[in-house]
Amino acid sequence: MESKFTYLDKLNNLVAKDIMDIQMLIINKNTNLSDAVFLMLKNDVQDAIVANDNQIFGLITIHDIAKIFNMAEREKLLQKKVSCFMQKDVVTVQSTTKAIDAKNIMKARKIGRLPVLEDDNLIGIIRIKDIINKLYDVISAMNDNFVNILNSIHEAICIVDKDSNVVMWDQQAEKLYGIKSADIINQSLKDFFPTALIHQVMKKREPIENVCHSPKEGTYAIISAMPLFIDDEFVGAVSTDRNITEITNLTSELEETKDKLHYLEQEVKKISDANYSFNKILGNSNIMKEKIARAQKVAVTNVNILITGQSGTGKELFARAIHQASKREGPLVAVNCSAIPENLFESEMFGYVSGAFTGASKKGKAGYFELANHGTLFLDEIGDMPMFMQSKLLRVLQENKIKRVGAEKDIEVDVRIISATNRALETMIENEKFREDLFYRINVIKIELPGLRERKEDIPILVRHFIHQFCQQNQLKIPKLEPEVLTLLMGYKWKGNIRELQNTVENLVVFSQEGEIRADSLPQKIIENQLNDKIMELEFLKDRKSINYQDELDLDLNEIISEIEIKTIKKALAITKGNKKQAARLLKIPRSTLYYKIKYYDLTELM
Repeated sequence: MESKFTYLDKLNNLVAKDIMDIQMLIINKNTNLSDAVFLMLKNDVQDAIVANDNQIFGLITIHDIAKIFNMAEREKLLQKKVSCFMQKDVVTVQSTTKAIDAKNIMKARKIGRLPVLEDDNLIGIIRIKDIINKLYDVISAMNDNFVNILNSIHEAICIVDKDSNVVMWDQQAEKLYGIKSADIINQSLKDFFPTALIHQVMKKREPIENVCHSPKEGTYAIISAMPLFIDDEFVGAVSTDRNITEITNLTSELEETKDKLHYLEQEVKKISDANYSFNKILGNSNIMKEKIARAQKVAVTNVNILITGQSGTGKELFARAIHQASKREGPLVAVNCSAIPENLFESEMFGYVSGAFTGASKKGKAGYFELANHGTLFLDEIGDMPMFMQSKLLRVLQENKIKRVGAEKDIEVDVRIISATNRALETMIENEKFREDLFYRINVIKIELPGLRERKEDIPILVRHFIHQFCQQNQLKIPKLEPEVLTLLMGYKWKGNIRELQNTVENLVVFSQEGEIRADSLPQKIIENQLNDKIMELEFLKDRKSINYQDELDLDLNEIISEIEIKTIKKALAITKGNKKQAARLLKIPRSTLYYKIKYYDLTELM
């Protein structure tokens, strides 16, 4: 193995001719700047020598031209001669000049290129990169690992000595970080990049590979760095930086829309012609047919709609069916106004920009209005919207523009509003809890959905639908439904409407016995509710002073009461399968009274 002195001798004996690049572009000083740019791009070079018959007049680089492109009158400037923009004070060296002397000249003059002459003829050009490349050729024989790194260099290159002074800064580094080599060569890298990863390599003398880092604000790179050793002596470090600023910015933009994409993904799964259409709204009652027909008529328009009705009457189902029939291009975005904290309302509805408030995501966030652009925004429980937000919503409905929290510019939106509430907004207006002007904006068309007690004839079809749906979802065999159960379900008042009915049906399926849904599987509240109704009917009959029956045979009040008592006792005993204690509790009478009435009415067969 050659000693380090042999290698140093090789370096010291190199002359300009050994390291120069003979591939150079020579252009006439009368050439237009636009033509010079074309020739540089065509020949894939970063610089050109301006010369005629070996007489050098100047030198021009891509960086010189880049300054012109930032000028307002660049089109006129491009038509001027290249001599107007070239660097005129060009330093040259002879072909026999020592390479180390050439390097020192470039350092002293803070220049990146030296034309090489031989017998007054231009034969090549030396660039800093040429010196470093030759240095690589010499050093690579000493360290195979270093050779591998050199072979992987495709981007910005920085080499520092053991004191962290920059000895090499290539054109890609200039482009990536916006710092000229002349301004950083021989300067401490820490003065420019105090957090650069190469400092860690210098300190620990261990390599790092493919680390994403941002040495300068707004600039991102994948960085690999390695310490340099010559015969086990630490001499510095080299780093290669691959520019990923564009990719990082694009990733940031993609991340910004992550919520929207996720939301749309969920909506695509939920919304389909098979699941949300007017054909899937169950009900054959006249009142439901009238509501569906009204909704279908307004669906094809863009007017705002207010859907009212008790909780569980299907307001969101109607909203989705209206949106489905509207054929609007965007999605339906459903928002529960009662579930949003007041201090987050504006940012949730309109979104926010990076740094808008403490805790805000660095990438910002799109609000519900942006998510629903060209589609429908369903504002459920709009009566719970804070007053301050009502005024902001009114402005959006008037101007079709929103502004993200912390932003300066408005964003135009095309959103149809469908609102829903189970509250009396007119009363809230009187109590100054809801804006009257907003009410008229959202209430262009009103659809009032009936409670289940107003459409009891729809209960059978709803019950069978929920049984099939639940069994299909849980891979269960569909049980047989006893007619008495359906009768009891139709007699219940259903304060929770369809939602309560669905929960009850699922409960019945789970607790069905031997493949049948029986009356004794019904929730206690449904049985007690109807027994209470019967008892109230008895009390009512007892207190009546006159009955306007047409048939005089029906005027025997005692007979009527006896018949109702017998039927009610039999029903309670049937439900409890003959358990007198449970039957007495359902009837809300003492057990002794039940025994007395059984004996009195000669119902001993039920004993």
